[in-house]
Order: sequence, then C-alpha cells, then structure tokens
Amino acid sequence: MNREGIKLEHVQHAFDELREIKGILAQRGWFPATSGNLSVRVGDFEPNHFQFAITASGKDKSVHTPEDYLLVDEQGKPFMETALKPSAETLIHCEIYRLTGCGAIYHVHTMGNNLVAELFPEQDVIPISGVELIKAFNIWEEDAEIQVPVLPNYAQIPRIAELIEGVLNPQVPGILLRNHGIYAWGKTPFEAKRHLEAFEFLFEYLIRKASLSK
Repeated sequence: MNREGIKLEHVQHAFDELREIKGILAQRGWFPATSGNLSVRVGDFEPNHFQFAITASGKDKSVHTPEDYLLVDEQGKPFMETALKPSAETLIHCEIYRLTGCGAIYHVHTMGNNLVAELFPEQDVIPISGVELIKAFNIWEEDAEIQVPVLPNYAQIPRIAELIEGVLNPQVPGILLRNHGIYAWGKTPFEAKRHLEAFEFLFEYLIRKASLSK
C-alpha cells in the first residue's frame, strides 16, 4: 500500500476497466484521430483529495499498449513518476470529480454530439423531452424533459473547467462542449457507460427528428 492508501491492485483494476471500455467505444468509432479521454476514480474520495486513472495523451485508442493510462491526483498531476502525459482535458475531469464524487467519466467525440448543438445555436442547453431513453438517467416521469448543459469550446482548458460548477446539474450526468463532445459520468464505470450511450442516442434522435421536419 502506498502513502495515500491506494493498493497496486486498485490501480490495476482501474486500468483494466479503462482498457475494456476503451476497446468497446473504439469499435464504435468514438475516438477519431486519438480524440477523447476516459477516467476511473481510484480509492477514497474527499472533494479536495482524490486520485483517478486516466488515458494518456496522444494515444491511438483503437490499440492496447502498457502505456495507455496513468494515475493522477485531484490537480491532474501524475501521482507517480512517469514519462506519460495525462489527457490535455484532465482538469475537466478533476472538476467533475470534485463536484460529484462520481466513479468514472467518459468523453468522446462523435458526429452526433458535434452536430446536435447546431440545432440550438443561441442556447446554452440542449432540451430533450418525451423520449423513453431519458429513463437511463433514473428519471421516470412520463414525458420527462432534461436540459443538457452546453459550454463553449475554449482552447484554454482552465477556462472551461472554471465554468463547470455553474452549469452542472446532478440529475443530468453530462456536459456538452459545443463543436467538441460530451462528458458523461456515473457512480460506477458501468453507469457512466449507460449514461454516455443514452446521451449519444438522444442526440442522434434530435438530429434525425430535425431532418424529418425539413
């Protein structure tokens, strides 16, 4: 056990979970041109003290290597000596973990999650209502409606991270960066996957629905 109380097997388990979900999502083409990032929290959580495993920057996510992941702290800094660099968007993961205490965060770039914000160019939310798959977020009301927060895609990641607290909705486990991609999270890696898949389905639904009305 290391000085922070995290056992090696905990880290290895998190890396295995990332490897599994990375393979599944890569097969769907959700990581074009090395884009996207995935993380799983490791060990105990306090809002200002936690660690998580995250995909390394610039890696081809369609293949598996021993250098695909690393462990970072609540500031996004490597937790142990390594030549690997965490994803450029690690600070966004840090902020979501700090605010939610969730267990995993998945971020992908798809055609659907890039196009959907174009349907609402003047809005800072994506409204979705009356679609069955909203239940994936444990929202069971008939004809339920959710509003997915949309943030601008600044080149400076700290500018994005500092906006998250102002828009995060605990009932809607996702934030969309305009013309960039969705961040989805959950209490567990399985729940994060379910939420991510639900968002992608709902975005595709909105796009196809809009095309039918033309």
